[in-house]
Amino acid sequence: IMTLPTHFSLRGDNSLVIRPVDEIQSLRGERLSAPDCEVAPGEELLLTGVSGNAIELKVTIEPGSAHEVGLCVLRSGDGEESTRISFFPKGHPRFGSPLLQIDGTSSSVRNDLIPRPPEIGPLDIGGDQPVELQVFVDRSIVEVFANERQWLTLRVYPDREDSLGVSFFARGGTAKFTGVEAWRMESIWPELQ
Repeated sequence: IMTLPTHFSLRGDNSLVIRPVDEIQSLRGERLSAPDCEVAPGEELLLTGVSGNAIELKVTIEPGSAHEVGLCVLRSGDGEESTRISFFPKGHPRFGSPLLQIDGTSSSVRNDLIPRPPEIGPLDIGGDQPVELQVFVDRSIVEVFANERQWLTLRVYPDREDSLGVSFFARGGTAKFTGVEAWRMESIWPELQ
């Protein structure tokens, strides 16, 4: 998989800092917006101002009492297709520790595709700290940077033309989604447009 150029450095405590290089910002196109919101347990809130299959999205999530929070990208209008990005602040049900996950098992309605297992990585940010996600969607690639501590990438194959939506969700408690910033991403090959 081709991924974004990424900058690695060390914090004072020798933990790794992981973030996309600043030059990626030069690909930002039209700015998209969505208001801050609260999402109740079991609710999925479809964003009206943010959509696309080539976007960058930044959001801060305060999990509150929720045991799973996150967003869906490349979501079809009826939710039949979507790629789910989840944070388990109190520990993943299967693994026990706080985790970040990209789940593409519902990313395509195609019958000839066998979905990959979810990509997971540890993300112990401590207590009730908010998770800061920076998500890049580039048609079939989804990359997620979390608190400059974790980075996951997954290739997905959405089939439906309306799989452009973005939604927020919470399970087990109410979560707050704040500081939403998003941009359409321009091509690195404008001469081929």
